Amino acid sequence: MSRAPGAIVSVFERLQQSYVLGKTKTYAWRKAQLEALQRMLSENEAAFVEALNADLGKSEAEAFTTEIGFLLSDIQHTKKHLRQWMKARKVGTPLVAQPARSSLQPEPLGTVLIIGAWNYPVQLTLAPYVAALAAGNCALLKPSELAPASSALMASLIPKYLDSDAVAVVEGDKDVASELLSLPFDHIFYTGGEAVGKIVMTAAAQNLTPVTLELGGKSPCVVDANTDIATTARRIVWGKWTNAGQTCIAPDYVLVERSCADALIDKLGKEITRQFSNQPLQSKDYGRIVNERHLTRLKQYIEGHEIVIGGQLDEAQMKLAPTVILNPDIDTPVMQEEIFGPVLPVIEVSSVSEAIDFIKRRHKPLAAYLFSESQSIQQQFADEVSAGSVCINDTMMFMANPQLPFGGVGNSGMGRYHGKFGFDTFSHLKSVMKRSFWFDVAIRYAPSSARKRFLLKKLL
Repeated sequence: MSRAPGAIVSVFERLQQSYVLGKTKTYAWRKAQLEALQRMLSENEAAFVEALNADLGKSEAEAFTTEIGFLLSDIQHTKKHLRQWMKARKVGTPLVAQPARSSLQPEPLGTVLIIGAWNYPVQLTLAPYVAALAAGNCALLKPSELAPASSALMASLIPKYLDSDAVAVVEGDKDVASELLSLPFDHIFYTGGEAVGKIVMTAAAQNLTPVTLELGGKSPCVVDANTDIATTARRIVWGKWTNAGQTCIAPDYVLVERSCADALIDKLGKEITRQFSNQPLQSKDYGRIVNERHLTRLKQYIEGHEIVIGGQLDEAQMKLAPTVILNPDIDTPVMQEEIFGPVLPVIEVSSVSEAIDFIKRRHKPLAAYLFSESQSIQQQFADEVSAGSVCINDTMMFMANPQLPFGGVGNSGMGRYHGKFGFDTFSHLKSVMKRSFWFDVAIRYAPSSARKRFLLKKLL
């Protein structure tokens, strides 16, 4: 889109007008748009794979599994349930209000802003849009400028497939984002880091605009000695090094019982070789770091620590091998900041209870993982660890279930989406009560009396 003066405001006003005219509210329109989005992804799968490879070095399999296929599944689930989600939801009515019927009627919020992230540039722009579209909103999409190929492809394709009066794509840097944030959207959905999340929330407050913030944090992974170490290692490697560790719900660090630490590290090394070969920097299944600034940050994280696996670097390819460091100082940056890359600290603890205490003393994470065959320890972890999502005996797989909401808590974010939860995030559940004329009790009307007050106390 052109960035001529006033262009963004003009697009915003066009979207607002479309919403006022009501074109997004019908089931038929929403379903047709979801099907158009489905066609866009299917018919241009090769182009999306190419763009994701250009931006992040993603393999075809990873691009489909974590981005294109994920979105196609999300759209299919939404289409299947959309008619039911749109219906008014009946609720009870107290005796004092009878005869009456009460319900919650979903209605769109209006015109919304969706700011995507660079690590999953297609999924994290379009998955929120699937929810916003299903709920009947107009939307302005701002993909991340750090994934320029994906951003350009979406900007090119969306006007060809979708209703341009109801959705628009604006590309650009932080200056464009600032201009967007100054506008009075009806909702802002942001995916990214905590620092920018604070900027988004501050800007939204100027217009009293509600926000959904999908942030991140340091997602812990606890390994109990009573577990299948080989399978545990396999699942940690997959969860940690998908997208070269640039995943908000990747295990950020591992807390492992001391008695099985050596065995876990051994299995992690073997599993890294199994999944990415003994030369992971050359593996077609292993992605690259998004830019030089992030690569420099990751290099600094491992300096001065005991590297037990990996550490190899190819600056020309922007790649850092899967790297495991052992027992880093808790006060160093690698344990104070979200890593968001292929570095995994492993810290030995005496027990799972010590690990849980470690987690509870820090900010609430976006995800928390436990590997244990003990039912009592599983229950303790689920009860005591506060996180956006908890996954036991695997990593990231909760994302495959559209019946589970995705979102953070505390510093890891606010609000949630996926499936019906996303539909509700982008909807206002309007209270509706319908009463009859045939029975009208006079006790609520003036003039009051002792008898009326007595009866009101009984009814209320």
